[in-house]
Amino acid sequence: MTDTSTNRAIVEDFARIFYAERDVAGAFAAHVSADYIQHNPNILDGPQAAVDALKDKFSADGARFDVMRILVDDDLALIHLRATRPGAPAAAVADIYRLEGGKVVEHWDVLQAVPADAVNPKAMF
Repeated sequence: MTDTSTNRAIVEDFARIFYAERDVAGAFAAHVSADYIQHNPNILDGPQAAVDALKDKFSADGARFDVMRILVDDDLALIHLRATRPGAPAAAVADIYRLEGGKVVEHWDVLQAVPADAVNPKAMF
């Protein structure tokens, strides 16, 4: 397999565990490096910091994380998704991951609230 196809398989499994099953700890245990670098300004580096910051959001009743597309090129992956949680507006999310040695080693994210009154019915997805 090429690096891209190997990394696609890893990212697809990570996405299944993380977003579909909402098992933050399981996804990080299976696919994230101990040297994980986090670029979100509200979460520290390291896998445990991310698990601690995200587990309640992901496990909340009614939370959904619908993956719209996964793009992988060599060691970089982008997951575009719609995130919905009770009491919060839906959001369009782009999670960008860098992989090394079969593990996620770095993460960036971009989030934008989905406007309730969007003129374009296809907006954001």
